[in-house]
Amino acid sequence: MKSLMSLWSLLAEESADRCCTSATRDINTVSSRIEHEGLSFLTITLPDFGKAIQKWLDQGQVGIHPAFRKDRRGRLPLFLGGFFNRVFDHSSGLLLESPCIDSILALRQLTLMFGKMQLACSPARQAAAIRGYLECELDVRRSDAALTDSDIEEFRAMSELLFGRLFERMNRDVYFSQLIPKHGPGSTADKLTSNGKYNQQTWTSRLERVFPARSYAIANWRFTHVSDCMNVNEPGEELPVKVILVPKTLKTPRVIAMEPACMQYMQQAVYHNFMMNFKRDRLLRKLIGFDDQTPNQRLARQGSIDNRTATLDLSEASDRVSNQLVRTMLNRWPFLNAAVDATRSRKADVGGKTVRLAKYASMGSALCFPMEAMVFTTMIFVGIQRSLNTPLTRKDLIRFSRTVRVYGDDLIVPVDHVPTVVQTLELFGARVGLDKSFWTGKFRESCGKEYYDGHDVSIVRVRHMLPTHRQDATGVQSIVSFRNQLYMSGYWKSCRALDEYITGLIKFFPTVLPASPVLGRICSLGYVYERMHPYRHSPLVKGYVVTAKPPSDPLDGDGAMLKCLLKLGNHANANPSSDTHWLDPGASISGPFGITTDATLWASLPQVDGKHLERSGRPQRVDIKLRQSSPIG
Repeated sequence: MKSLMSLWSLLAEESADRCCTSATRDINTVSSRIEHEGLSFLTITLPDFGKAIQKWLDQGQVGIHPAFRKDRRGRLPLFLGGFFNRVFDHSSGLLLESPCIDSILALRQLTLMFGKMQLACSPARQAAAIRGYLECELDVRRSDAALTDSDIEEFRAMSELLFGRLFERMNRDVYFSQLIPKHGPGSTADKLTSNGKYNQQTWTSRLERVFPARSYAIANWRFTHVSDCMNVNEPGEELPVKVILVPKTLKTPRVIAMEPACMQYMQQAVYHNFMMNFKRDRLLRKLIGFDDQTPNQRLARQGSIDNRTATLDLSEASDRVSNQLVRTMLNRWPFLNAAVDATRSRKADVGGKTVRLAKYASMGSALCFPMEAMVFTTMIFVGIQRSLNTPLTRKDLIRFSRTVRVYGDDLIVPVDHVPTVVQTLELFGARVGLDKSFWTGKFRESCGKEYYDGHDVSIVRVRHMLPTHRQDATGVQSIVSFRNQLYMSGYWKSCRALDEYITGLIKFFPTVLPASPVLGRICSLGYVYERMHPYRHSPLVKGYVVTAKPPSDPLDGDGAMLKCLLKLGNHANANPSSDTHWLDPGASISGPFGITTDATLWASLPQVDGKHLERSGRPQRVDIKLRQSSPIG
């Protein structure tokens, strides 16, 4: 197996065996089309066909797809016809009363598994993505202009009902200067290194009015000479966010924006405070997710059974959140509103051209994800309120928390209110991807999981090209992960062929548990070890382990002091661990930004990397090294 075509053939043959059909003609078709169309057939044409199949499952009938011919004697496509015959009626094209679940899974696996390979797009597609970004900006402006005063007031009232208590607590924390800043791991528009961010020399006048540099940009008052020397830019002099493209799929790249370091720094402060207060609100935790996708997945599965909930997917979600809506949402809380506005970049550098932004923020801002989640949640409940034609109360929100859930651009809403919710989302500027939204039939998709009538039909995706040598550490890690996911999905015959391929790349490929750091195979029989650790008496196995070293980035002086204090300050609200050792009962320790914690909490703080002042940032390369390590984890 030396190509993606070989991998597709393996899975096609095993899927055909499981579904009691044949895939010989399908393999010949794919081989012929790859020869004439190239890699785009696997990564673009087939995934488009797979998305159409998902919609046919939802609508209950086979439609037309221009890339594949239908059988003249029936209504089904000739390609993958053996699988289609077990899901849809051959003569009418209607969904069978009891379709074969294995065939549904096979259709999805064989069409969609190469759809999200992280490959660089052609220059033409990259240019189209930039044009789409600019057109999206114009759409946001047109949407803002089309909203009436009553629309804005209804949005404001609903957001207050949902988030009023959260905003009140955050407003108080901003007023009493309780926010703790933090530098994020990503690149910045001013091209500072990871440790270099702590010696930033630029601030903005908008930040200075809410977050004075003397209180947030230096370690303590002894270093006021540092803040006095900082360049404080007026709004017209602010550095814009830099819009860049990163690989997503061969069809289209992902558009993100790199924030200036000072903006990113204080965005993290607001975000940290938001998350701390958000987790205290029981209702909001039921409605919105930030770090756990399983509630969305459970609701999607249940919706595929009882048809009570729909799954909606939004296109260009973050780029379509209007700043006007965010300002409306926060208008009654002046200190919080000022903090969010001060940490928002107003301009973007798009291919050397500076554009003033109507959107709140693109991906890259620390506040992008929470703001879009709150805006979309508000839109959903405005839609439900309009569908019911009666004002909602707090009790109504609690009742709907069983059927409404938001995780980024993945939305779960009640089926009974879908038309009005979709109409409301579109009214306020969002764009619902109807090809990836489901509410009619028994198919549902949310947060990486897909279900049909309660059955998990999620697929395993190939993320990278197949590696050809051991030095391709990312490729080796990806193919091992793919192999293990296939094993958990029951494709054991294909896994045996993959084992031979991987063994040809790395000599040692032991059997391990999923939590093991070793690149090894997962097996239902457990793990195999070679010897015991001489001191810990734990099992050891010889295998390759992924290693990544942060780049050299020395930091000393004022910046080093600031970083050390910030690391402690960001843990000041941590919960003491159960095995905390008392240093001195009743003693208190002064932390950064006026935070005081007791000795119990200080003892529970996690250990900081001893070399974080010498090396910091995202590793520039990943390697794999042969070691003796634990097969357990």
